[in-house]
Amino acid sequence: MPNFSNKPPIALTIAGSDSGGGAGIQADLKAFSANGVYGASVITAVTAQNTTSLSHVHAVPIDVVTAQILAVLNDLDVRAIKIGMLFSAELIIAVAQALKDFTGSIVLDPVMVSKSGNALLQPDAVAALKEVLIPRADIVTPNYPEAMVLLGLPSNTHIKQEDLSSFAHDLLTLGAKNILLKGGHGTDTTCTDVLLGLDVPEPINLTSTRVPTKNTHGTGCTYSSSIAAYLANGSTMAEAVSLSHNYLHNAILCADQLDVGHGHGPVHHFYHWWKQ
Repeated sequence: MPNFSNKPPIALTIAGSDSGGGAGIQADLKAFSANGVYGASVITAVTAQNTTSLSHVHAVPIDVVTAQILAVLNDLDVRAIKIGMLFSAELIIAVAQALKDFTGSIVLDPVMVSKSGNALLQPDAVAALKEVLIPRADIVTPNYPEAMVLLGLPSNTHIKQEDLSSFAHDLLTLGAKNILLKGGHGTDTTCTDVLLGLDVPEPINLTSTRVPTKNTHGTGCTYSSSIAAYLANGSTMAEAVSLSHNYLHNAILCADQLDVGHGHGPVHHFYHWWKQ
């Protein structure tokens, strides 16, 4: 359990809002809090969604997104930023420009599709993501489908466990300092993530038993934001990812303790505190 203080480290999430509370900035702020970090937020889009579907996406005007970023950074001592849903090429470019002088850690979760299957990133935005934001990131955290899009490979490309490091190496050529290739979309009984990069020159495999639950809404958001929280707390990249991997696994293990919605419910961000 994290130590708390009257002057906590600060992390910022730049992402979309999930009205159902399980993903997006809502999940990010919960993960920040659960891991001892004060959370600030910049909303890039408003979504109408719940545990069963996503029906509407409304992009926040770019000048408003930029104003939110500048308002936070001009006042708060932000040590790490998690970036999630950005939606359009124009927004990606604007966010990169607004962060040009930021010297803390940047965690980029390349959100492309919602749990319900809806597109959250316009097709022409992928090129902008690769050109101006991935090279700016300290770590990029794609799942298998997102990795295939970033590498320009067919969506049905099969990733074998023994090939994970090779795919991670390929993703590093896009310019990020580190890559965390997440194995949640695999089909094995175990789930393996691979961390590789400048801070972790030899691949680190993080393996856990796959949890038989449908309540996995917000896993990617929770993983990336908890990494940002640990980086804000001063952890090394390897420590931050390892601690976040353990935190997320326990949040999934405890997800069925919550009865939220009728579809893919959220993971349990506060399993430490909400005891049954």
